[in-house]
Amino acid sequence: MNLQTFKTATTCVLMLLLGGLSSKAGEIEINISKRYLNFPVSHEVDRAEMVFQVDGKPDLSVVIRLAPDQADYWVFKDVSDLKGKTLKITYRGNDAGLARIYQADTLTGQDSLYRERNRPQFHFTTRRGWINDPNGLVYHDGQYHLFYQHNPYEREWQNMHWGHAVSDDLIHWQELPDALYPDELGTMFSGSAVIDYDNTAGFNTGGTPAMVAAYTADSPDKQVQGIAYSLDNGRTFTKYEGNPVIDSKHIWNSKDTRDPKVFWYEPGSHWVMALNERDGHSIYTSANLKDWKYESHVTGFWECPELFELPIDGNPENTKWVMYGASGTYMLGAFDGKVFTPEAGKYQYTTGSIYAAQTFTNMPDGRRVQVGWGRISHAGMPFNGMMLLPTELTLRTTKDGPRLFNVPIKETEQLFSAVRRWESRTSDQANELLDEFDRADGLRIKTTFKLSHATNAGFNLFGQRIIDYDLNSNTVNGTFYSPEDPTSMEISADIYIDRTSIEVFIDGGAFSYSMERKPHADNQEGFHFWGNNIEVKNLEVFSAQSIWK
Repeated sequence: MNLQTFKTATTCVLMLLLGGLSSKAGEIEINISKRYLNFPVSHEVDRAEMVFQVDGKPDLSVVIRLAPDQADYWVFKDVSDLKGKTLKITYRGNDAGLARIYQADTLTGQDSLYRERNRPQFHFTTRRGWINDPNGLVYHDGQYHLFYQHNPYEREWQNMHWGHAVSDDLIHWQELPDALYPDELGTMFSGSAVIDYDNTAGFNTGGTPAMVAAYTADSPDKQVQGIAYSLDNGRTFTKYEGNPVIDSKHIWNSKDTRDPKVFWYEPGSHWVMALNERDGHSIYTSANLKDWKYESHVTGFWECPELFELPIDGNPENTKWVMYGASGTYMLGAFDGKVFTPEAGKYQYTTGSIYAAQTFTNMPDGRRVQVGWGRISHAGMPFNGMMLLPTELTLRTTKDGPRLFNVPIKETEQLFSAVRRWESRTSDQANELLDEFDRADGLRIKTTFKLSHATNAGFNLFGQRIIDYDLNSNTVNGTFYSPEDPTSMEISADIYIDRTSIEVFIDGGAFSYSMERKPHADNQEGFHFWGNNIEVKNLEVFSAQSIWK
């Protein structure tokens, strides 16, 4: 036996003894006594099926790249609800990795959690694994709930669960155990959540309003819609025994029927579901969240529907309904509880890394607050994807009619402290003043600059173009943009720079975009205003605090 084999064998024996494991080829049994099971992951091996059985009954099936030896990183499963039970794990890949699974009350890497080199500091990320679409955004009983598409077993997409985090202020988040798990109908795709105050579904039997999640179950053959309810403020969910509540593949002859967004329509005293089906968004209605009736369809959108009413310029007597899809394009129109009638659009209010944004249901102050998925990776980290800053959506009158504006919510102000402010500087002067901030982990920069002899100008960070404003073609970073004053030579920007991302809000939120922070390796100029004879009319720099305790 060589030294490496001896070390491996010794480690396996120790883990078997310390972790309460017994094993045979392709499977192990664990007497659960700790909070977490820790799993080694290696991208040098292929995914293989892993099946969990609790006290002899099937519980969950996923795929994982279980490392037989050297791990790229570790992931975990919260098994605190299984304490005192026996968990059997069967693995259809190289079973050498089974002996490396161990249980503990901490995660592997707990000591550095939220302090990792490429961990975003004021954006939500999951502790481990992949995240994408925000789901089930809802406020209830003093807490904001963020559910999200989650693969707990790898930093790439697969095994869709609903992850779960809560916050008291929309800024600082506490990650909880996953809320929804794959089942016999499929994996858990995107959806929404509501509070059933009137107990229309009959799930509430003890005085506590049910939180009801509507979600898509995805299987190789089709996608169907299901509901689940929670009577403990989202900590545990029970799936409705009558699922699926909608199975519309036979109507549309398409697998693409997903992402239910549910809300209460007060004038009609019924529930409304906007559901992406094939080539657009369908409207369904229900009295009880269980029995749904198809009403209408609007073509021209793809995935993750939203439908909500907003006042124009804050006037409740003058409103429009907004419908949008995952890509950030939207229509304005009218809605009678069954049919959305487009009147204007499509327009685009945001672009870049953002996708599948969803707004919160049941906001206590009536604001329309949105969170979007940032399609951004974090080099060397055991997690992937992020949530962008929560933003408030409003409709404002412009020269072209009502348009959607998008700005970070007021709660973000607590994270940023003013450190420098200047006015009326040349670009060279401004660049020199910003030298000390080039390599900061997190910053907020507000600026307005004016073009003169140039038809385009902008603002870079180590060669990456944060702003590229072209007056000749009316574009900002390649997207068409016409300012409120079409003859204006000025542009303003509110810029949020985290360790791995940059978000930019132009002219008070008239247009916004986000991107991965990717400095050019061979560029040493740091922050850099460019353009012929431009004037930096104002420039403010703010330090950033971490949201992680």
